[in-house]
Amino acid sequence: MKDIITVKDLCLWYGNTQALKNIEIGIKENAITALIGPSGCGKTTLLRVLMGLEKTYTGCVSGVPEKRSAVFQEDRLLEGLDALGNLRFALGTDYEEAKAAAMLTALGLTWETGKPVREWSGGMKRRVGIAQALLNEPEVLILDEPTSQLDPIAASDFLNTLRKINAELG
Repeated sequence: MKDIITVKDLCLWYGNTQALKNIEIGIKENAITALIGPSGCGKTTLLRVLMGLEKTYTGCVSGVPEKRSAVFQEDRLLEGLDALGNLRFALGTDYEEAKAAAMLTALGLTWETGKPVREWSGGMKRRVGIAQALLNEPEVLILDEPTSQLDPIAASDFLNTLRKINAELG
């Protein structure tokens, strides 16, 4: 497998604090790649660079497709909308209710029509965010602690769904 995303000699500073120092990584085509390290080592910062949210860095980042989605550590949902409303808003004209409902079901989420996500548990909200990212059908899916707030069964179900989707693409 070839690298589709390449990061070479990546450095990033926040004021006087160096967040990334000489990062080198190659991300393979149709592969699931994990960044593992202690809190504060720069994992989220690197993901923000890959998403195009951090622009002031040195080094080279190449091959990142335009069509990418992310699930961040914090939920990015409209709290007053229900699950399908959040998916409808995020996907715009690409929204298909049957696909959205099927994705929520695949992630083990049953929902009450009209119940705003602000009334849901953290794990349920997380699964809506994951559904949102997957339904975008990205070329690259960036996940920043996607299983946080999920119980072990829901986390396992999500990882299995991700492997299945990856196998279908591969």
